[in-house]
Amino acid sequence: MPTEVSTCHTSQLVPPISPKSQQPLLVHLAHSYKSCQQKRKMKLTRNKVIPLLLFIISSISIIRLLRIAITTTASSPSSSSPLLALSPTISMKPANATTLTAKEFKLLANLVSSRAPCNLLIFGFEPPYLVLSEINAGGTTIILEDDANKVSTIAASSNSFQVFKVEYQIPAGKAYKLLKLARRNPACIPHLGPLELSKCQLLLKRLPREVYKLKWDVVVVDGPRGDRPEAVGRMGTIYTASLLARAAKTADVLVHDVDRMVEKWYSWEFLCDENLVSSKGRFWHFRISNQSSSTSFCPSKSTPLAVK
Repeated sequence: MPTEVSTCHTSQLVPPISPKSQQPLLVHLAHSYKSCQQKRKMKLTRNKVIPLLLFIISSISIIRLLRIAITTTASSPSSSSPLLALSPTISMKPANATTLTAKEFKLLANLVSSRAPCNLLIFGFEPPYLVLSEINAGGTTIILEDDANKVSTIAASSNSFQVFKVEYQIPAGKAYKLLKLARRNPACIPHLGPLELSKCQLLLKRLPREVYKLKWDVVVVDGPRGDRPEAVGRMGTIYTASLLARAAKTADVLVHDVDRMVEKWYSWEFLCDENLVSSKGRFWHFRISNQSSSTSFCPSKSTPLAVK
């Protein structure tokens, strides 16, 4: 019988053999070597295929997870939009994003309570503002609203405040251009004369006489909507609120929706971050003190927005 040789180890030493048995042995070795090589190939093929299958299955699972995540993100409302640099193209927040939160209303309620009875002026209407008028019992509360439906709804709801229907003209989409013009117009700097006689294009000149006549302790800017480029913006209300606050000895001005570009940049321009005393949610709270004779909105520093 031929001497046995271990599979796939042809280099192993084989005892001496006779010439007669050499040929069968070579045939046997060749057959064994071929069989061994086939087994090796099968083993290598298995070793390569299994990781490849695992990789494909893992990739499919990851793709499915990404699809689910993208679909969920697209279907759920975004809590905030990215803030872009102020430019001729202005991004806006949807109207339903302007509703007051509990912590925002608490900021307002605590402030009005600390100053009541006081003169309280509110640009724009939200239902919680009716509670503010009750907190300010004994003081004067005036609400200015451009939505005729809201005015008719709230006009007869209480005797503790007055509500006036007002009109705004300039759409929010013109905020960038308007700010450039205002910076170049000497009529737009703070001045001592009657506000309604100002020639600055930002000033609201058709408000009720009571607005210009009284010294306001608290001014809230939450209107007009300004949630789309074509909707009237809050450029004029923020500018006018700033001048009304400077006419008083000390006034608190609160601007809502400061996560939107127009509200943020106009607040920095005319109310100044040096006067910012607190913030809560989408409210910024400014305190203007002893600036009735100032001829600059932000005298201590240059404005952060460069408009050429």
